[in-house]
Amino acid sequence: MSRIMKVVKLGQGAGRKGANADRGRALVAGGAGFLGSHLCERLLLDGYEVVVLDNFHTGKRYNLNGMHRDPFFTCIKHDIVDALPMDLAVDEIYNLACPASPPHYQADPIHTFKTSVLGSINLLELARRHKAKIFQASTSEIYGDPLVHPQPESYFGNVNTHGPRSCYDEGKRSAETLFYDYSRTYGIDVRVARIFNTYGPRMQPDDGRVVSNFIVQALRGEDITVYGSGTQTRSFCFVDDLIEGFVRLMNAPAAAPHPVNLGNPVEFTIMELAELVVGYTNSRSRIVHRPLPVDDPKQRKPDISFARQHLGWEPKVALSEGLAHTTAYFDALLGGRRFAAPRSSLRWVREAAVS
Repeated sequence: MSRIMKVVKLGQGAGRKGANADRGRALVAGGAGFLGSHLCERLLLDGYEVVVLDNFHTGKRYNLNGMHRDPFFTCIKHDIVDALPMDLAVDEIYNLACPASPPHYQADPIHTFKTSVLGSINLLELARRHKAKIFQASTSEIYGDPLVHPQPESYFGNVNTHGPRSCYDEGKRSAETLFYDYSRTYGIDVRVARIFNTYGPRMQPDDGRVVSNFIVQALRGEDITVYGSGTQTRSFCFVDDLIEGFVRLMNAPAAAPHPVNLGNPVEFTIMELAELVVGYTNSRSRIVHRPLPVDDPKQRKPDISFARQHLGWEPKVALSEGLAHTTAYFDALLGGRRFAAPRSSLRWVREAAVS
């Protein structure tokens, strides 16, 4: 038996007491990341036993601080590109294991593509073995630089197959294909969410995403860099709203026959965002313009009609409220109070030796 199974079987069958009934075991691949760590917190609150797999290339151990004290939480260091033990019994699988910001996924594009394709196959095989429901965190990037606005799930996209963003865009598109082929071939219950721009606490200050970039630059008094004219648009969803969408999609009585858009349909220009951030931070930063990166989309706005109708879901947190929470987080982080976890809290991360 591999060490990974010895770790996971700790506490097996103990059950939960009190108001939260035991809802089973959920595996969260990429659980130490921005979205993954918020999802883990929600699942623990909802009564799940939670097992995290993360290689910690972009996920952070301190994102999981506090959770490791919960007897129904286990974290294992493992890369889903590598083989998983098929005796890892789980009821639900959430696949969030892929770097999502351009600097991170472009740093090792081949591994990024492998994570989306080989990682998905490994998790799908695990779901097949245990008849588990499986969730794929896909992305609005599959729409590329869209020619249809706003983007409905029926739109096939406008994606460059050989540009610097292709490892992520095409990797996620391939993962969607794998999920639905496994569903049709083996009857696996798959849930696929296409995530639009999301922000909130636990974003990394160097992740290259527009909200974190602007807030960090403003707090440091640096120039705020707007790429292109700033008239390009994005729709910003606060992390709490998105996690609610994940849970509703996974818990829906029947799987949607196609991917489901999850994002905020309220659209802002990049210049509007920059000006909002300057105002919230009371910064003296200047707004400066740089050339637009290759294949950067000009418009991005989700059509969430399906999620509204079938999940009863739509975002609740306004950008003004979400920016306040996110700015407070980065202010504390840049002040040095949360850059690193206490040494004692790092010992609970187990090294997986899969045999």
